[in-house]
Amino acid sequence: MPTEWTPPWAAGGAPWAIVTAWNPGGQRHPDAVNRRAACQLRRAWTGEAVPVVNGAAPWAEEALLLPGARLRDAAALGRQFGQAAVLWGAGGRVAVVWLGPVVVERCWAMPVGPYTGSP
Repeated sequence: MPTEWTPPWAAGGAPWAIVTAWNPGGQRHPDAVNRRAACQLRRAWTGEAVPVVNGAAPWAEEALLLPGARLRDAAALGRQFGQAAVLWGAGGRVAVVWLGPVVVERCWAMPVGPYTGSP
């Protein structure tokens, strides 16, 4: 097993989440609708947030990295914006948290290229 890598925003095992408001219910929505939902998500979260991209083409979606987010808060945001799942982590461990009946898939966060600075 490779050595555990800890994202810089999760030093010391700090919690974090990635949440999007794009394409609720896994259904494609026009970009304008998705952008409005993304603005509403940003207003709904009162803590620190870093814009990121979740997924890959053709499903690359604007999302927010939420350093310090508790699991229940990330899940509540995901549900509020009609998402099937959120990512939630602590340190270098990350889980896909499905929001229907709650299912957790645990994974390891690993860099896919050289780290160049802040998220």
